[in-house]
Amino acid sequence: MRGNRPSGTSKTRLRNTVDTKSRVVERTGNRQSSDAILADLKHRLSEIYDLNAAGAVLGWDEATYMPKGGALARGRQSALLRRLAHERFVDPALGKQIDRLEPCADQLPAADASLIRVLRRDYEKASKVPADYVARASAHGSASYNAWIRARPENDFTAMIPFLEKTLELSREYASFFGPYGHIADPMIDDADEGMTAAAVQHLFAELRRELVPLVHAISAQPPPDDAFLRRSFGETEQLAFGLSVATQMGYDLERGRLDKTHHPFCTKFAAGDVRITTRVRENDLGDALFSTLHEAGHAMYEQGVSAAYEGTPLGSGVSSGVHESQSRLWENVVARSLPFWEHYYPALQRTFADQLGSVPLDAFYRAINKVERSLIRTDADEVTYNLHIMLRFDLELKLLEGRLGIRDLPEAWRAGMMADVGVAPSDDRDGCLQDVHWYSGSIGGGFQSYTIGNILSAQFFAAARRAHPHIPGEIASGRFDTLRGWLTENIYLHGRTLTPGEIVARATGTPMATAPYLAYLRGKYGGLYRLPQS
Repeated sequence: MRGNRPSGTSKTRLRNTVDTKSRVVERTGNRQSSDAILADLKHRLSEIYDLNAAGAVLGWDEATYMPKGGALARGRQSALLRRLAHERFVDPALGKQIDRLEPCADQLPAADASLIRVLRRDYEKASKVPADYVARASAHGSASYNAWIRARPENDFTAMIPFLEKTLELSREYASFFGPYGHIADPMIDDADEGMTAAAVQHLFAELRRELVPLVHAISAQPPPDDAFLRRSFGETEQLAFGLSVATQMGYDLERGRLDKTHHPFCTKFAAGDVRITTRVRENDLGDALFSTLHEAGHAMYEQGVSAAYEGTPLGSGVSSGVHESQSRLWENVVARSLPFWEHYYPALQRTFADQLGSVPLDAFYRAINKVERSLIRTDADEVTYNLHIMLRFDLELKLLEGRLGIRDLPEAWRAGMMADVGVAPSDDRDGCLQDVHWYSGSIGGGFQSYTIGNILSAQFFAAARRAHPHIPGEIASGRFDTLRGWLTENIYLHGRTLTPGEIVARATGTPMATAPYLAYLRGKYGGLYRLPQS
């Protein structure tokens, strides 16, 4: 009977039901399989993370407390950990897990899909670099760094020539793993600032140079402010305590960090709960320790603000060197060299150093810490001339890598470049080509452009934060930073590497990276300080 037989429509419904159930079972099975693969992948990544963190601990100790006699063994130990971490990361089994997960990435939670994307990029790059090279480069970097610590105070560039020649050889070898490329520096630049190339950086620098050089000339034609009082004698203990107090009020969490001294300040992360900063102190320069501490605290607050959910994976860190540098420059310069900031903190600084600053008015202090002058040392440079120092180093790196400049000719090329770009030249190598640790810790290329990218983005991010919260300057004048730090956390810090650098910038500010906000910031601030005519 008809009532007991499925009609054509009923058959279709039955078949669709069976097909749907099959797809559900298939998807569920695939999801279970994906979950298991993902769990094992994250376990592998966690072990690699810990190996790298252990290496970072050794590096921190080497730069802070290690006795000189430990240098040889430390180089060997660091090289071993770097090699082991690299070998585990480029293990073909890990690559197969990425291959298995990529087709179903759109079915994974957004963070896991981002992890697969970031892993693919990192894995493909790392797989091109032999483990033997990683060990050799690490050991050389340690030996070179320890030689530089001795050579710079003695103004002994000759002692560093063989180290630099080896560094240049290793840097070229590294680039060779990634050919073909537009420029030999491109692989190193892309490591630090994803998507950037030598050509893009040169274009950016040319755009900035056109605006900065006339601004430097205009400011230099004005009477300079008196800053001699910044070079009186300031006790080390008091300097460190004041700087750390301000850093913690900004948001640096000492339950998850600490401050130590070093030759060249840096921030390092061993875990989400252990993000350390270092500084250096000169008793005759109040600004050195203070602004170095706040600079590194900016890096540290970024790392402390990354979502804890990404701990132990490549997502759990800042997205790029340039974005990272934007945070250190934002807190050090845009915030801590602003007048509202010192309206709050200057009375406390005067109480700390009553004999040195008690009779110095706020306006004089504010002008002094923002003095623009042609100086020899990059880390001492003001906001207006700083990028000219970066451009010089970047240009020299390209020439070294291209073979148009030899290591032995570097001191003279440095002096000529400083005179051409900045307007002053060093009388010795200690304040010339020996001053930066970057080339002496094992690599040439990709290490400097991030500072200028960071400067540009610092103003762009701060302008976006102010648009969202116009009362931020008033809060800074009251010693409150919660709104600004909250905006930065929500728009930058929490995301880690789940977004690309370009996505971070565009989502946070509404536009791609642009020089206009940075140039407007410089013209507004320094035009007022030096009473320049408004264009």
